Amino acid sequence: MNINKLFYSINFDKNPRTPKNINYLIFHYTGMVSEKKALKRLANKNSKVSCHYFIKKDGTIINMVPDKFIAWHAGKSCWKNHKNLNNKAIGIEIQNSGHFHKYEDFSIKQIKSIVYLTKYLKEKYNIKSKNFLGHSDIAPNRKKDPGEKFPWQYLSKYKIGIWHDLTIKNRKLRNIGVLDKEKNLFNLYLRKIGYCFKINQSKDSNYAIKAFQRRFRPQKINGKIDKECLEIAKNLIKRGLN
Repeated sequence: MNINKLFYSINFDKNPRTPKNINYLIFHYTGMVSEKKALKRLANKNSKVSCHYFIKKDGTIINMVPDKFIAWHAGKSCWKNHKNLNNKAIGIEIQNSGHFHKYEDFSIKQIKSIVYLTKYLKEKYNIKSKNFLGHSDIAPNRKKDPGEKFPWQYLSKYKIGIWHDLTIKNRKLRNIGVLDKEKNLFNLYLRKIGYCFKINQSKDSNYAIKAFQRRFRPQKINGKIDKECLEIAKNLIKRGLN
């Protein structure tokens, strides 16, 4: 599998960064029906957005911005103590029409390319498994991508992102309410995992909960904390998030 370099974007910071400053990889979907228009938008200077890599429907990988430059893909973002993740991240855009159109499954060819590309980048920059994130993880109040159809559980087998090891039996905990003290504990877990939000602002917290569910419990995304969510978060913390 090759990386095609025939479609460049000029939307990046011109001062290069060192490899040691690349600590994160952020997955996005384009959110556009037309793949051709998505590519043009990412290369248009007026759009002020870009990415390092673009994965087409047929699995073709396009390198739009060299890794050593800061591409404009994350926007206003936060994870743990880091803000503005553009500075420390590589951004991968995957062609998918997204939630506002006909949000479809990612193709098998795309998933194969995701595995190939991210394994390569993980080894090249020594990116930790826990530092593979979705746009909705780092900007939950603004973004939903790459969305609940993104194959996080499958990718975790290749140490691309993290996943819990709870079994199907834990589904019986879904929809079972939690006490206020357990809600507080869940919020602490969320922040320890990396999500940034203001606990005392219900709307802000709701966005973070939905982002967590979209990532780790995609079967039901309602922004409500239940026993299943609590156990998933607890399990992730227990496993160390390596």
